[in-house]
Order: sequence, then C-alpha cells, then structure tokens
Amino acid sequence: MGKNNSGTRRIQPILWISTLYFAMGVPFVTINAVSGIMYKDMGVSDSQITFWTALIMFSWTLKPLWSPFLEIYKTKKFFVVFTQFAIGILFALVALSLPMHDFFKYSIALFAIVAFCGATHDVVADGTYIGFLTNKEQAKYIGWQGAFYNLAKIISSGALVYFAGVLEKTKGVTHAWMIIMVIYALLFFVLGVYHYFILPKENKEENKEEKTAGNVRQELLEVITSFFTKKKILWCILFIILYRFAEGFAIKIAPLFFKAPRTSGGLGLSTSDIGLIYGTYGSAAFILGSVLAGYFISVRGLKRSLIWLCCAFNIPFVVYALLAYYQPADLLPVGIAVVVEYFGYGFGFVGLMLYMMQQIAPGKHKTAHYAFATGIMNLGVMIPGMFSGMISDWIGYKMFFIWVLIATIPAFLATVFVPFPYPENQKEQQINS
Repeated sequence: MGKNNSGTRRIQPILWISTLYFAMGVPFVTINAVSGIMYKDMGVSDSQITFWTALIMFSWTLKPLWSPFLEIYKTKKFFVVFTQFAIGILFALVALSLPMHDFFKYSIALFAIVAFCGATHDVVADGTYIGFLTNKEQAKYIGWQGAFYNLAKIISSGALVYFAGVLEKTKGVTHAWMIIMVIYALLFFVLGVYHYFILPKENKEENKEEKTAGNVRQELLEVITSFFTKKKILWCILFIILYRFAEGFAIKIAPLFFKAPRTSGGLGLSTSDIGLIYGTYGSAAFILGSVLAGYFISVRGLKRSLIWLCCAFNIPFVVYALLAYYQPADLLPVGIAVVVEYFGYGFGFVGLMLYMMQQIAPGKHKTAHYAFATGIMNLGVMIPGMFSGMISDWIGYKMFFIWVLIATIPAFLATVFVPFPYPENQKEQQINS
C-alpha cells in the first residue's frame, strides 16, 4: 500500500486529490438532494421523487460487489477518466430529456446510470488515494479529501441550486434546469481531461500478478465470508443501519417541505433561497461540526462519546417539526434551523464513520470491509428515504416530522447497546494478527 512510482512524484498529490474528491461528491449530492429540488420545481409528486431518487442510490450500497473486478481490466486512472466522461455525457442527456413529455421516466433512468458510474468512480478514486500515497501522506491529506468532498456539496446544492432559481425567473423552470445539467456535463468533461493528464498511473511492471475473473470471484467470496463472521457483526450492522434511520426520512422531505406552498403546509421558499440556505450556511455548519467532533472524540474516546454524538445527530431533527408547526415567513429562522441541524449532522456523523473504521473494518481485509460497512450504512438512509414521500403525502408535513422524531428512538437504543469488539487502544498490528 502507498507505493509511489516516479510518475507520482512529479506532481503534488494535492493537485489531484482535491479535484478527485470534488468529482466524487458531485454525483452523490446531485442525485440525493439537487434532483429532488429540480423535480419538485417541475411538478413531480413528493412520493415519486423520494422513492425513485432513493432507490437509484442503491449503487453506492452494492459497489463493493463489483469493485474487485475493476482490478482485472485497465488501470484506476482509466476508470477515473472513463467514468467522468460517462457522467458528463449522461448529464447532457438528462438536460435533453427535461423538455420531453415523459421527462421523469427518462431522466431518472439516466440518473440511475450516473449513480452506477459515480459509485464505480468512488471505488477507483479511493483505490488511487490508497495506492499512490504512503501511510504518512494519507494521514496528511485526509482533511483535504473531506474538505473538497464537502466543497462539492456547497457548489452543487448551494451555488448551482441558487443559480437555477435565478434562471427560473427569466428562462422558465425547464430551461433553467437544462442549463444546470449542461453545466454539470461541462464540469465533468473538464475534470476528465484534467485527470487524464494529472493523475498518476500504475506501473504495470510492479503489478504483474495475473488476475482472472475466477480468482477475483473467489477472493470476493472470502472477503464477504470473513466480513459476516466477524465478532458481533450482526449487532454492529444493526447499529450502522439504525443510526441514520430518522435521517433517511428527514433528508429527503426537508427540501421538498421548504419548496412546497404554504397552503400545502410547506414554507413556500424559492429555489434560490433553498440553495443559499443549504449550500452555504448548512454546509459550513456541517464542516464545523465535523471538525469539532474530531477534537471531542480525541479527548473522550469513541466509546464514551458515542451516545453524545447520537444525540447531536438525531435531536436537531426537532427543528423541522417546529418549522412545520409555525411555518415562519421570515428566512432567518429557517436558516438558523438548518444551521442547527447540519451542525449536529456533522458532529454526530463522525462517530458513525469512526465506529466503522475502528470496530468493523479491522482485520485482514480492512479496506474491503470498510467499503462493505459504508454500503450497508447507506441502506439505513435509502430504505426510509424511498417511503418518506408516501408517508408525508399521507399524514402531512406537520405529522411527518413528528414521525421523524419517533424514528430516532431505534438509533438511541442501538447506540446504548452497541458492542465494541475491539479495545479502542488496540494497535492495528494486534488486530491484524
């Protein structure tokens, strides 16, 4: 791990880490959040939006299943550049599909392929990071990795959503979102060209080991078997699914609730307002919460901190219930509510990621098992997200956010009883033995 060939040393890693992880964040944020605002603008129902945009996120759950096969063909650099060009073409096709009568059917199918390409891009991007940096360099650049992933959130769900709202006033809704999709397409074409020249490439002389589909399948089977035979793994899986259970409901409906007219129980915000609140204030609060959580855990340790992190993650969902009840006309209380919720989100989310790294991933197949854990974690968001629109349509926004608060109870129970199979101070060498 962490081998550097001569080609790698000619280019400072930050020049490709920054853009690579920015490119990783854009498809996920676009499908998970931005597409919902676009479809809401275009008159699609909440139940359709939440079900289909959540369902197509399944690629990020399944990505560990095809990731070993990427080692057989071509190089990581090839797949990074290929998936980026493919995503660019797909966004251009989404733009062309929007004026069609059955735009939702065609665009959601295209977004599903974007999700597959995005999940594949995640695998090879992480592989590039792990394969071309030493352990010391990985630690050095981990903060930059997260910062540029979050920059994708600020640009995508902030600046571009805000710009879509501005364009809607002069171009109309459909043409406004066509322009935004073309911007996404051009962005990925530029990233593809840039990474073609800037990314390090594997030295094939150093990787002469012959791999076939057969032995890769056998290796994958061994990785899966060893994952599900880990100590107390079923309780660990239950925890990582339930920790984000309430979030799966809230995160899909909140922007749709902001956009919905006040007569329907929403807040009647403009697209530009939503972009401003989520992409700037919300993302800044998320980053601040993440940084502070790291210091908090380093002082107290993960085991002693986890229940407090769970509280920070789940209790702030109460702000959406308050907004639904009072329906404030002023933008300030909405902005404050999002800052509170996103700060808690960032603060609490760190605990879940560290738990997967320290209590689920350790062992012979650490990287692969971490990928499995993150994939399973996504189920905790995807499944409730699929049905969130149906529930909100049935009971209304006020009662829906009360339901979200009830849905936090399993997270607290799972956190109280979560096992810690490995001592926190145990060395990695001991775990691997």
